[in-house]
Amino acid sequence: MAWSPMLWKLLVEYLRPHRQLLIAVVVFQLAQSIASLYLPTLNADIIDQGVARGDTGYILSTGSVMLLITLAQIACAVIAVYFGAKAAMGLGRDLRGAIFARVGEFSEQEVTRFGAPSLITRSTNDVQQVQQLVLMSATMMVAAPMLSIGGVIMAIRQDVQLSWLIAVCVPVLLVAVGLIVTRMVPLFRKMQTRIDTVNRVLREQLTGIRVVRAFVREDMETARFAQANADVTDVALRAGRLMALMFPVVMLVLNVSSVAVIWFGSFRIEDGSMQVGTLIAFLSYLMQILMSVMMATFMAVMIPRAAVSADRIGDVLSTESSVRPPLNPVSSAASSDGGRRGELEMLDVGFAYPGADQPVLSGISFTATPGQTTAIIGSTGSGKTTLVNLMPRLFDATTGSVRIDGVDLRELHPDLLWGHIGLVPQRPYLFSGTVRSNLLYGKPDATEEELWTALSIAQAQDFVERMEGGLDAPISQGGTNVSGGQRQRLAIARALVKRPELYIFDDSFSSLDTGTDARLRQALKQNTAGATLVIIAQRVSSIVDADQILVLDDGRIVARGSHGELLETSETYREIVSSQLAAEETV
Repeated sequence: MAWSPMLWKLLVEYLRPHRQLLIAVVVFQLAQSIASLYLPTLNADIIDQGVARGDTGYILSTGSVMLLITLAQIACAVIAVYFGAKAAMGLGRDLRGAIFARVGEFSEQEVTRFGAPSLITRSTNDVQQVQQLVLMSATMMVAAPMLSIGGVIMAIRQDVQLSWLIAVCVPVLLVAVGLIVTRMVPLFRKMQTRIDTVNRVLREQLTGIRVVRAFVREDMETARFAQANADVTDVALRAGRLMALMFPVVMLVLNVSSVAVIWFGSFRIEDGSMQVGTLIAFLSYLMQILMSVMMATFMAVMIPRAAVSADRIGDVLSTESSVRPPLNPVSSAASSDGGRRGELEMLDVGFAYPGADQPVLSGISFTATPGQTTAIIGSTGSGKTTLVNLMPRLFDATTGSVRIDGVDLRELHPDLLWGHIGLVPQRPYLFSGTVRSNLLYGKPDATEEELWTALSIAQAQDFVERMEGGLDAPISQGGTNVSGGQRQRLAIARALVKRPELYIFDDSFSSLDTGTDARLRQALKQNTAGATLVIIAQRVSSIVDADQILVLDDGRIVARGSHGELLETSETYREIVSSQLAAEETV
């Protein structure tokens, strides 16, 4: 069916705050419809009473009334469209806000399942389809049933004998339009999916433009986009052909109906059972009835696409995050001596992605204590990134528990949990704005002194001072106007401004040269003495001073200890070290 339960649910729920506007639309559309229905009767009176009798005064007076009614009709139409547009825009705003709020609750698992391009399409194009449906309903659909029902009543009042034409023409039009619309629904659903594909391909190409050019794959990517673009065009053309067929069908029924009324009405005028004005009024009412059906066909074109869009929006709004907030959250996490410390503990933690045959992590147990640095190292695919995602509860552990200060993360209030943690991701992201606005993301009320202190610790003060504007220097989206090392240091400074109890550095020193890396680690050690530091690294030189090093292999901790201890006891660690350090550094 063209109309979906989800579309109805969204309209009922999100138009409720705008019900006063909708009431106003109905009232003014009702007034407009009454005026439209009354005008043909006045026109018939002018012809049958004024023109036939040569009564100029009656013609002028009745014509003046028709002019006033027409002006009132125009005013009602304008006001109805204004209120309808206001309600539609409000619906669009509320839907976009609801989608954004729900996506903000998603874990990384749900975001990955939908995909960023699809979520963007659902927040923009799909919302626009539902919004457009409301706008067109306010301008057309509200008046259509009033005009059709009122037109039937008024046409029967004019002449009962010709009313059989209405009983024939309207069903013919409805059946013809219905057959076309039912074939458009799957096309619109396919069109929205293919728009997702175009967005995904375009986003990949823009994001990976350097890779595309480095491997000289412009022709291949152009062909890939051309194929996605052609797929959208193909389904749009098929839907467009059906849409183009609809209006000739409607016009054919309208014209044949007009000819039939004039044909059969002429015989009734000839035998004196009908007047000319009555015939013209009946024809006007039949046209109003059919025009209201034609207005409904406009809606019939829009409803299938809006229904598809509503289903896609509903998929997002009805999806619950796999990381759910606790029903009775713990509002504080404290150590045994009563103070917050930031101790991180993992107890027999395991994690498996839905549908996966093997878990990514198994039997992970360790404790990262305040004032110490815990480092995690391992080969590619060993599960380091997944382990990092469990610490700030971007994922929930499948088995075991992750705790901060003895409290399971699943029992902590989300705001309290994230207030404990300063995360620097493997791929640091900067928002469009300024250096200052990005640093304040960690602590909105931070002073300028705190910002410069964080930059100094992160070894970013020098290059920020050289930037035009200093703290107010512009940063483009994603931080593309600064180098990879500068982007990493700004991300580290953003976490330092927050002054959390637990710092998590996910391979955050990989873009730094050896000297900057060493100075940064020394500064961190001096300025985060009371905090817990967890460093995930690929480079051994970044973790040689760590108090505790965990060696991860195939989702399990295969060794733990200091750098010196692991060199003696762990073959896996020695292999990692020997592949990175010179022979004299491994002795």
